[in-house]
Amino acid sequence: MVVTFAPVNVTTEGKPVEMHHEALSEALPGDSVAFNVKNVSDKDVRCGHVAGDSKNDPPMEAAGFTADSGQISAGYAPVPDGRTAHTACIFAELKEKIDRRSGKKLEDGPKFLKSSDAAIVDMIPGKPMCVESFSDCPPLGRLLFVT
Repeated sequence: MVVTFAPVNVTTEGKPVEMHHEALSEALPGDSVAFNVKNVSDKDVRCGHVAGDSKNDPPMEAAGFTADSGQISAGYAPVPDGRTAHTACIFAELKEKIDRRSGKKLEDGPKFLKSSDAAIVDMIPGKPMCVESFSDCPPLGRLLFVT
């Protein structure tokens, strides 16, 4: 299989995925797996990068993304933990305040958010980062912001 690593856009031939030295046809969330690749240096691929099938929805760098967040103002730039990726992300726009329980929109374009508020925000990563929509792939769409 040809694999692509994001956000560095390195493509190479990958050997079969293994778990505990046994070949797998499929890995599930939470599985600790390994695979070998040809002609890729450990300087090219680092902790936090994402590997995927080059021919079937390959991973790509995110220029920006929309997130659900806690207390912030536009311009705030915390460092989220998304899997093993750690890079500052700017809260570019506070799009809407939402009800925590129902997810219903409460306010468009709030000026700020306070403790216990939930919101949808547009974010811009400070360094190359790969994220997925939570609805498409929850493990790659989940970020944790520690303040």
